[in-house]
Amino acid sequence: MSAAFSADDYINQIMRAAEAQTATSPKTEFNRRGFLKVVGLAGGGLVLAFHVGGQNLAFAQDGIKRTADEKKEFAPNAFLRVSPDGSILIYSKGPEIGQGIKTAFPLIIAEELDADWKQVKVEQAPINPAVYGRQSAGGSRSIPTSWDQLRLAGASARAMLIAAAAQEWRVPVEQIRAENSVVIHTGSGRQLTYGALANKAALQPIPDEKSLRLKDRKEYKLLGSRISGVDNRAIVTGQPLFGIDQTLPGLRYAVFEKCPAVGGKVKSANLAEIKKLPGIVDAFVLEGTGKVAEVMPGVAIIATSTWAAFQAKRALKIVWDESEASKDNWHEWIKQAEALAKQTGPETIFSAGDFTKATADAKVVEAFYRYPFVSHTPLEPQNCTAWFRDGRIELWAPTQNPEAGLAAVASTLGLPQEKITIHQTRVGGGFGRRLINDFMCEAAAIAQKVNAPIKLTWTREDDQLHDFYRVGGFHSFKGGIDKSGKLIAWADHFITFTADGQQPTSGGDLRPDEFPAQVLPHVSLTQTKLPLKTPTGPWRAPRSCSIAFAVQSFIHECAVAAGRDHLEFLLSIMGEPRWLKEGDPYALNTARAISVIKLAAEKAGWGKPLPKGRGLGLAFHFSHAGHFAQVAEVSVDTNKKLRVHKVTVAGDIGPIINLSGAENQVEGCVIDGYSTALGLELDIVNGRIQQTNFDTYPILRIPHTPEVAVHFIQSDFPPTGVGEPALPPVAPAIANAIYNATGYRVRTLPLVREGFTV
Repeated sequence: MSAAFSADDYINQIMRAAEAQTATSPKTEFNRRGFLKVVGLAGGGLVLAFHVGGQNLAFAQDGIKRTADEKKEFAPNAFLRVSPDGSILIYSKGPEIGQGIKTAFPLIIAEELDADWKQVKVEQAPINPAVYGRQSAGGSRSIPTSWDQLRLAGASARAMLIAAAAQEWRVPVEQIRAENSVVIHTGSGRQLTYGALANKAALQPIPDEKSLRLKDRKEYKLLGSRISGVDNRAIVTGQPLFGIDQTLPGLRYAVFEKCPAVGGKVKSANLAEIKKLPGIVDAFVLEGTGKVAEVMPGVAIIATSTWAAFQAKRALKIVWDESEASKDNWHEWIKQAEALAKQTGPETIFSAGDFTKATADAKVVEAFYRYPFVSHTPLEPQNCTAWFRDGRIELWAPTQNPEAGLAAVASTLGLPQEKITIHQTRVGGGFGRRLINDFMCEAAAIAQKVNAPIKLTWTREDDQLHDFYRVGGFHSFKGGIDKSGKLIAWADHFITFTADGQQPTSGGDLRPDEFPAQVLPHVSLTQTKLPLKTPTGPWRAPRSCSIAFAVQSFIHECAVAAGRDHLEFLLSIMGEPRWLKEGDPYALNTARAISVIKLAAEKAGWGKPLPKGRGLGLAFHFSHAGHFAQVAEVSVDTNKKLRVHKVTVAGDIGPIINLSGAENQVEGCVIDGYSTALGLELDIVNGRIQQTNFDTYPILRIPHTPEVAVHFIQSDFPPTGVGEPALPPVAPAIANAIYNATGYRVRTLPLVREGFTV
């Protein structure tokens, strides 16, 4: 099995596992014993802990005698603690990667608890899936997979506090309500704080889940409002929150050099020379596991400072064995794709109706689109602190997927998982990159050979050269328009890549229900796969992040060819409002789609008169259970100098948890989407990435940031995340606006390839 195929298979497993948790899994049912354990804190108070399915969980050290079964269920970690002093501690179980989940998760609990947010303290939960259930951040799945779980936690605690007050006052629980960490007897006006009731609440019977009443959206007091991030003050004052901030006594600093073409091995290296350099403790070859998602062969350097390690890394002279290394070449793929585009793909992804017959008397529109490979480029480079001692290893890691990290480190070191401890740090940008824990595995393998804690830090060049990239791709489209100007037929020959010769590479597949295939009568989706060794993986809104550009731009081409307004044309494709798979949040709901399209157009002033060289562009995309439409307003001068003035966004992701966080995520999606569409691309030559730092990979700068206006439709559908589904419409909205401003059709990304500048 090749290293590239091994990594691709591993990443696809991660993506499938994440999607399966919400796309197909029914709501988990809890029994009273399996759902919740409640006991007093050692110092008094109420502790709640629970788990999604299976056996559960937590007891505090309170001196109460346990049965043998209860002792097995003991765990010191809980979601929620109410102390006698009135303070409320809530653990946030998911990795915080900038998406605001460390604030959102506790808000869900606090809302159902009727807690005073000023009394709430939030801490990052320990990594223990047996206690907390899913602990990863990806696919915008954090909110939907934890929504019911966290609401039940808050509602259970509230019910027990009310029950304790009812017992204290000897009144029915129906006469008591909770508000701002206080329980109130409606008849007499008597009040007791949560702190005063904490000890007695801990002695109450465990509530049956079926007896709990969860709030309706109209009752929310915290959810849907703007709440400042719980780490904001610490971030702006430079507190050590991130992986790269970690320190330990006696810490040593490590770097690791791998072959720039994946699959290369070390033939020889100037280790003796490196060991003589100032501040260098050791240098050695690691053969690794041969898996790109774990440890590939390379040279490790241990130093007394990061600076010394980086200087020594620059002095390395390695002779690589590249007999099995990648020879991938992007420009060769472009030539192949352009030739293949003239024919139908050999594999059928989806077929409906009769495309050939339907287009016999129709107006046929044809176009060829392409988009490049791009990197994740998080501002915090990959890093991990590791300490191997006494046959155990402890890691401090900015990971999106600590669960998978446990398994990967265990595989790398040959250790059982119970001998591995992972401390979740705040993550300085993930975007899908840190779902793969190769940097953790490298740190673990290095630490195993060093008699001290080590911090592995990648350089920016390492990040660019050893990413799991967003895969490039090509689309050869045909659209059929009938005499009434209606789109009736759609064909897409999708040219993508494969690591194993069988399945499309991770992030490079076109789904049978990709819009607009599922709403048109005549469809032909076919596919050609080109061989690939370069590792790919999930990149913010996998698949959709690139496919939406091609699909939504070509829909606009068809609207122009039909002589119809783009807004009207797009709405006509949606047809009658309907949910394509009733009850499935990951199926398109055209009613929700129509609503966000109309809202975005209205708020942007669709149809308003604009000066020459200025235009509005519309795009819609459904992904990760989020329905989003966007209108970009741009201007372009005669020298193709582009300015994106404003992007108006309308989205429906169900009830908003934290309006401040949700708006922030949409703004980030627009900036990220624009930055990528404007100037980001990777040339791959002889298996090597050519853009190795920000001088050749120019992310968008502050002066070019457009105004972003965000509008949410707060529906009663189950909530989903927002950090991914708001990104896909950005590029096509801008591209369509460029056409409306200039008449120039963009079919290739990035825009700089088409001669545009800012």
